[in-house]
Amino acid sequence: MPEQPYEPERAIAGTGMGGAMDLGASEAVTLEPAPGPAGAGGPVGRPRSLWSDAWRDLRRNPVFLLSALVILFLVLISLWPSAIASGSPLTCDLARSQDGPGPGAPFGYDGQGCNVYTRTVYGARTSVTVGLCATLGVALFGSVFGGLAGYFGGVWDAVLSRITDIVFAIPVVLGGLVLLSVVTSNTVWPVIGFMVLLGWPQISRIARGAVITAKQHDYVQAARALGASDARILLRHITPNAVAPVIVVSTIALGTYIALEATLSYLGVGLKPPSVSWGIDISAASPYIRNSPHALLWPSGALAVTVLAFIMLGDAVRDALDPKLR
Repeated sequence: MPEQPYEPERAIAGTGMGGAMDLGASEAVTLEPAPGPAGAGGPVGRPRSLWSDAWRDLRRNPVFLLSALVILFLVLISLWPSAIASGSPLTCDLARSQDGPGPGAPFGYDGQGCNVYTRTVYGARTSVTVGLCATLGVALFGSVFGGLAGYFGGVWDAVLSRITDIVFAIPVVLGGLVLLSVVTSNTVWPVIGFMVLLGWPQISRIARGAVITAKQHDYVQAARALGASDARILLRHITPNAVAPVIVVSTIALGTYIALEATLSYLGVGLKPPSVSWGIDISAASPYIRNSPHALLWPSGALAVTVLAFIMLGDAVRDALDPKLR
């Protein structure tokens, strides 16, 4: 083979495997990617976090968008029910007992002559209030107790585990019948307190497992080796990486708490008249289901849609925050 003349533009490039290969200048230039704008295949300023990726996935999820719109509508009518319902839910006329839909009453009237539409709209306030407050209380107490038990372990972990086992052994409906039957208050706070009392062990176990997993990571060991205090490690390093499963479980449980409030009110131990609740209306309309099924179907349908919306929202959040499902 004739000897090739030396060309200055030829370069020697490593192959990455201990050898080398000759490349022309025009070919060598193509080895380095040209800088491009962020998001077009070029380098970006900073990597996306789990939360930014989750939010991007949620915005593209039609299940999340649909459930979020339903929940937003429920929150709005809970804050301003008079915007779409005129009159008071406590105003009743026995002369219109069990009447069907008519002017000003598109859902008809119940057995006491109350406007079913107005009571259904105002009943959303009770359900949303109970669901949100119970979920916040359960998530707060469960996360604190479970996180501390998972981080410190030892006697604290053993005692908390036995307490959660005892609380889990209490049937929820039976516990509500026993504990709430002696309460005479007509407010939502006894019901919320009961839900927090029996609901925090579930979140506690989730938080405990997440903290145990997070504290074994290298960044936590590095922070501890650098002299970081336990409070700083918990707040700055463990909590941001262990809060995702707590959020997922809490979001799904919110719909369950709304259904539980309606169940307890239906049984007569939750909210009591003159409070306005879907559970109270379902209980009052049950004996008249043959003569006036509309009085039962509308609050039942509102309850079902609300619970389904929160469960769908929780499923969407779970899919977005769990990298294994992507």
